[in-house]
Amino acid sequence: MFRRHLLSLALGATLALGATAVQAQDEFIVVQSTTSTQNSGLFDHILPMFEEEIGIEVRVVAVGTGQAIKNAANGDGDVLFVHAKPAEEKFVAEGHGVERFDVMYNDFVIVGPPSDPAGVAGSSDVVAALTKIAEAEAAFASRGDDSGTNKAELRLWNEAGIDAQSSSGEWYRETGSGMGATLNTGTAMGAYIMTDRATWIAFGNKGDYEIAVEGDPKMFNQYGIILVNPEKHANVKAEAGQTFIDWVLSDAGQAAIADYEVDGQQLFFPNAGE
Repeated sequence: MFRRHLLSLALGATLALGATAVQAQDEFIVVQSTTSTQNSGLFDHILPMFEEEIGIEVRVVAVGTGQAIKNAANGDGDVLFVHAKPAEEKFVAEGHGVERFDVMYNDFVIVGPPSDPAGVAGSSDVVAALTKIAEAEAAFASRGDDSGTNKAELRLWNEAGIDAQSSSGEWYRETGSGMGATLNTGTAMGAYIMTDRATWIAFGNKGDYEIAVEGDPKMFNQYGIILVNPEKHANVKAEAGQTFIDWVLSDAGQAAIADYEVDGQQLFFPNAGE
């Protein structure tokens, strides 16, 4: 009887440990993010580190920032990781997110063909460069997808006092696609393209294109991270999601971001807590 009791206890413990292991193995979160974090290879670099250390799988939905914010507002995700600070702050103010944190930054650049029809190569004044592109009616390929890059681009056109979208289908072409697809389309048509630097560095189909406009503080590109509000969406895995956020903001997560390079170039610069 005593032996049977011990065997029963041992079996129960084994089943409990097995159930715990299966539960840990099955635990995952969904991160709504932008194409630049995915296309640049950043997630391929940092997520295996997080998953190995913490044991939580991260499933990324990589879309334009505008769509990622809509998805998160609908409760289709646990964490939002994008790059459009005013839209992110609005997301939190409207109660969709708990709190926003700076994570990292890089910058936007405008790339162009070697013929440089608008004469903007070497410029560090993005408003002046966009004005020249519009005046020359030189082809410009825009994502046109409400992404963080598209939002930044439209803000810069507005600062230049130019309604580029009124010329849509003429010299101004809206692809409605992600950054990689827009770069492919734009380079094929000989157009100027605004892109985040990380995606450009990682882009494998540059041809003879080069960066034409860079270095303007107005092209600063900040990324933020937010836990989706579990009080609005009961399905949000708040504890696991916050664990991911805490890791990204930690010394280990920030170091992982800083260590990511392509062709010897650092793609993102961590600035959590600054």
